[in-house]
Amino acid sequence: KVWQAGMRLVKEVYQASSQFPKEETYGITSQLRRAAVSIPSNIAEGKGRTSKKEFLQFISIANGSCYEVITLIKLSEDLGYLPKEQTQVLLSLCAEIIAMLTGLTHSIR
Repeated sequence: KVWQAGMRLVKEVYQASSQFPKEETYGITSQLRRAAVSIPSNIAEGKGRTSKKEFLQFISIANGSCYEVITLIKLSEDLGYLPKEQTQVLLSLCAEIIAMLTGLTHSIR
């Protein structure tokens, strides 16, 4: 479920960032998209590992990427690239993912 939520966030981030200014193509747009893609990618890679310790490490990386996405979303709003309503949708998805990652971490431990 957390992987699915991560994939949903990636789609939302791509849609939202498609409206960013062209001069941000290699700046915030790229960084935001890469950080978002990192979330489900690390969950998947961690699941494919053979030990719980490795899985937990990849979950931790996914969690860090989620906080990076939050920072970039807030920056994008501050710069006028995202409307408040869209920002709230994205931040809500991030909060949901962080809560799920926390729960997954506790269940693995």
